[in-house]
Amino acid sequence: MEMIQNIVEYYDELYPITESQKKFFNTLSTNYQDPVKFLRVGCGAGLFEHLLAREGKDVTGIEHSPELLRSANLRRRNQLMAIRFFQMSILDMTRFLGKGFYNVIYSLDSRVIFIHDKTLMRKFFFDCKQLISENGTLILSLYNFSLFSKGINELPVRESLRTKLFSYLSTKTDGQWVLDQEVETGNGKILPVLQKEEIYPLTPDEISLFAKEAGFTQVALYSDYDFSPFTGKEEKVIAVIR
Repeated sequence: MEMIQNIVEYYDELYPITESQKKFFNTLSTNYQDPVKFLRVGCGAGLFEHLLAREGKDVTGIEHSPELLRSANLRRRNQLMAIRFFQMSILDMTRFLGKGFYNVIYSLDSRVIFIHDKTLMRKFFFDCKQLISENGTLILSLYNFSLFSKGINELPVRESLRTKLFSYLSTKTDGQWVLDQEVETGNGKILPVLQKEEIYPLTPDEISLFAKEAGFTQVALYSDYDFSPFTGKEEKVIAVIR
């Protein structure tokens, strides 16, 4: 169950844009002619996408949450920017988006795990392969879920000056992984965000396997946006797939 409205006000400060993230994407952009065509899968409130569009990129964002999508569209001050947002399920991408169009497809902040089924997760990689241009890049940023075990796992707390986001990963009796989240507001009130939301904790090994199954030939794993090596012990993983 989702109560996304409880986090919309705080979304940008809980998922801020870092300087290393900007440099990471700028480095990747040099591989393509302008305007580089970006597709964000799970764009949230669209903060990063507006930054890319202001830098002259062609940006598309898809998001299933109407509350977050409304926030993303409210940012549009300049109608001349090449940016658009669609309310869309990840699983419907190839039905509505242009095949072979996007130079960079990316999903950040572990949003890809909401594809809650292994078969559907494999489909996601095949769908990205259809949508991506020749020599295009798929980027996934998520927690290193190989470090988690069955039972209850507490993910690192996200926090800002005004709020904290608590996340708990656990398994049901049938083995299905679920995610619970709650936000603590500035006055100390605890509000639910997700309750028993089914997820698929994609591991680094599976990223490499599923990518190659879908026809990608290169998978590079890093532990941060500074291109630091990923050894398997780090908290997060960033996959650059071509």
